[in-house]
Parts: sequence; structure tokens; C-alpha cells
Amino acid sequence: MTPPPLPHTEMPSPQFVMSLEGHRIATYSWGEDAAPAVLCVHGFASSCLDNWVSTGWVRDLIRAGFRVLGVDQRGHGASDKPHDHQDYSMHALVEDLLIVLDTYMLDDVRYVGYSLGGRVGWQLLVDAPDRVTRGILGGIPDGRPLARLKIDEARAFVERGIPIEDPVTQNYVTLAERVRGNDLGVLIALAEGMRFGDADPDPANPPQQPVLFATGSDDTILERSRRLASLTPRGEFIEIPGRHHFNTPGSRVFREAAVAYLGAE
Repeated sequence: MTPPPLPHTEMPSPQFVMSLEGHRIATYSWGEDAAPAVLCVHGFASSCLDNWVSTGWVRDLIRAGFRVLGVDQRGHGASDKPHDHQDYSMHALVEDLLIVLDTYMLDDVRYVGYSLGGRVGWQLLVDAPDRVTRGILGGIPDGRPLARLKIDEARAFVERGIPIEDPVTQNYVTLAERVRGNDLGVLIALAEGMRFGDADPDPANPPQQPVLFATGSDDTILERSRRLASLTPRGEFIEIPGRHHFNTPGSRVFREAAVAYLGAE
């Protein structure tokens, strides 16, 4: 019999942290303050609630003795949603997380990120190695993030109602539409902003911490993810059976492997 959910897994009211540009970033906290902390960062067009609470991650992390700190990345959830693509650089997304850690007075954390959250996590581990002790990077490619989304088709759909022909772009739009509060125009700006500057993970400069990479067996980025893990000095890889890019966060196999990995020394 499945035990009832813990009261900690209820969604608390967001506590807002201010970004360098003055955008409000929504954060959520569960568990005991003295417990080792895990920072959970969701994927594109998702949210903390959608990626980590509804799927059981927060519940299982608390049961394993962790404190959980969740974030709605800018452009998502209860956080501010600027419409300018220049607000969505990799540097800005990483800086938001560092400000969150400073605000909560956390010297270091363990990290869990999926898709966009995995990509941002890679950069956080590289840029601030003293702040993250080990990480879970799910659904992270070794190519430009969100490059598979055809921005022109998505924008034509939002602005003029023109049907989307590209199936991958349609999948992203369908994902975005099912999450309450999403603004498709904002998410298009985010996808566009991520294509400027140094947005790719650099295999020549990988994280040095222990990192578990996880990707679904039916995800088109599977082999690229496996290769990225092989180029990371302390990287490990797990293939999540029967899952594609959009439903891997709900996998019990993924969740249990991640919780065990975060608890290792």
C-alpha cells in the first residue's frame, strides 16, 4: 500500500527573491532547515509544481531526510515573465539561482535539474563549484538548448493562429499550454534568448563534482546525453526505460535513482 503524502508536499505560497534586473523569482521550501538541502530546478514550459511536486520528487526527497528548495525560473510559474529575449541569457538564469542560495543563506546544496533546469544546472556546477556538491542533470543535450523548437512556427501560431507543422515544436507548445499560467509569447522569447551567446554546454569544461545524467530511452537526445556524461570526469549515466523527453520527470525509476545518488557520499 502506498503511504499517504506527507503534509510537506503541499504547495506553499511562493517566497519571492529579486533578480539583479528587478524580476521577482518565486521560491518554495519544504523540510527541516538543518537538513542537507537539494535545489530543484524545472524544465522549459514547466514549473516547480509541475516538475517536482506533482510527480512525487519533493515527497521522496523529504522522506530521505533532505530539505527541498524549489524555484520557478524566470518566465515560468509564479515568477515574473519578461517578454524581452535579452532577459533570458544563461548568465541571468544561473545568477538567479545564486541569488536564491544567498537569500536562503545556503553555502552549498545538492542539485536536481531537468531539461532547461539540467542545462542551467550544468553551468551552475561549472561557474560556482563551491556552491554545489553533486548534481542530477536530466534530459540535458550536448547541443544548443531548445534548438529543436522552430521559433518562427511557434510565433506564427501565437500571433496569427497559423497551425504548427513541426511535430517537435507542437510538442513543446502542447506542453506549454497544459501548465496553468504559461505565456507562450514569453516562452518563445526564452527559447530565442537561449540561442544567443555562450549557451551550449562545453564538454571541454565539464563539472568536476559527481554528476548523474539521466535521459529517457525514447528521447532523441539519448546518445548525445550519454556522450556528455562520458566526457564529465565524475559523470555517471542512467537510461530511463520507456520514457521520452516530456514524461521522464514522472518516472519512478528516475526519482529513486536520483534520491539514492543524492544521498551517497
